[in-house]
Amino acid sequence: MEKLTKEQYIWAAARFGLGWTFLWAFLDKMFGLGYATASEDSWINGGSPTTGFLTYATSGPLGGFYESLAGNTAVDVLFMGALLLLGVALILGIANKLAGLGGALLMMFMWTSRLPPENNPIIDEHIIYLIVLLGIAFVQPGKWLGLGEWWSEQPLVRRFPILE
Repeated sequence: MEKLTKEQYIWAAARFGLGWTFLWAFLDKMFGLGYATASEDSWINGGSPTTGFLTYATSGPLGGFYESLAGNTAVDVLFMGALLLLGVALILGIANKLAGLGGALLMMFMWTSRLPPENNPIIDEHIIYLIVLLGIAFVQPGKWLGLGEWWSEQPLVRRFPILE
């Protein structure tokens, strides 16, 4: 194995960090670990992982649209599935292209749910995450300090390169 560069370590750290951010959000919303979600509001206890944000935190031209999605079971399942899959893929270093592009799309949705952003007229953390996720999709840091090299050799991934 060749020696990694500083840049490769930084990209791998960004991948791990974002992966843990998504996985933690999933775990907290699923089990109500008391950080952003109280136990009684957890998904496992019958709460909706999207209701709070989509009901009370949306604003701007698309606010009404996002509010109409609050508590929808299909939206809850898609959102939680996205958090779990993004977290696991980024931490393991697999499906970097799909995770990066899918995560960037999720961040775009979250950014458009609150326009203009609260602390800046244009950019908030969702746009920064979006940029880093696009970088992950194109740089493929899962191939260093991850399972990405092994993943890319799998027959299904070779057949469908978007899974790389």
